[in-house]
Amino acid sequence: MSATDRHTLDEFDVIKRCFRPLAEKEPGAFALKDDAAVLPAQSGYDLVMTMDTAVAGVHFLLNDPPGSVAAKVLGVNLSDLAAMGAAPYVYTLSVALNRDEEISWLESFANALKHEQETHGISLVGGDTVRTPGPTSLTINATGLVPSGEALKRSGANVGDSIYVSGVIGEGALGLLALQGELSGIDEDVASRCIDKYRFPKPRLSLGKRLRGIATAAIDISDGLLQDLGHICETSGVGAKLELSQIPLPTRANSTLVHRALNGGDDYELVFTTSESDDRVVQQAIKGCDVECQRIGTIVEGAAVMVYDNGDALKDMTVSAGYNHFSS
Repeated sequence: MSATDRHTLDEFDVIKRCFRPLAEKEPGAFALKDDAAVLPAQSGYDLVMTMDTAVAGVHFLLNDPPGSVAAKVLGVNLSDLAAMGAAPYVYTLSVALNRDEEISWLESFANALKHEQETHGISLVGGDTVRTPGPTSLTINATGLVPSGEALKRSGANVGDSIYVSGVIGEGALGLLALQGELSGIDEDVASRCIDKYRFPKPRLSLGKRLRGIATAAIDISDGLLQDLGHICETSGVGAKLELSQIPLPTRANSTLVHRALNGGDDYELVFTTSESDDRVVQQAIKGCDVECQRIGTIVEGAAVMVYDNGDALKDMTVSAGYNHFSS
């Protein structure tokens, strides 16, 4: 595409060319030709709504391929729905595309987004598309459905509850290190898996739905296991005791990498609590999900999230160590 084509293509051409195909399966989207979508209310269900923004250079690397950016910007929203036990319904998309970005980037992004939404059963129903002199910014507002009164929340953890996580913790954080050339001393296959996890998060939607009526509290891990578990503890008025040896990590090569894995974010796994003390019962309940879950600790009295290794508390592993957009 020539520079002339790039600058004369207007917003409505972009919508028609890139995003209308993403709305074709939802009649209430009116093929993105109207001012807004009109969606039928579903009796017996609660709407679950979430929104996340991804900014180039902050949430994804400037040279990340558009396919992985699409997977990430939709995946992080779907992970929020999974943490609430919701099934995906529809989403809106706001695109602020950097003026120097070729429209071909947006086409590749839209094609990948179509694959992701078909994989997870969700449809685009509207949004906005603009140019910006700043970094490319992508915002998705996703809506899910959960049977009335059955949404998972952060506030139900009780002293004595078991703490579980899905998948492997820290792959996203170490994947970012690998892409930045700052990860060494681990197996190449492990590094490759970490990069894939960072670029292509896997929202645990099936698990979230299975946890309805089982989990007393749940949250997705976006800012680091310790910080996000800390949100459960703060909201529930409890503390947590974790056993380091029980936490599934991509590597235990050294304490620095372990610290980064527990605090780095970008996992998009679920951490949840349950009053069920028999692990076999929990495993049977989530049987058939696309991910394994591991018991990693116990909810205790107090307000702190503490990690123990061979009976010793690790003082440097604190809830305040997680990722924070406004810490610098």
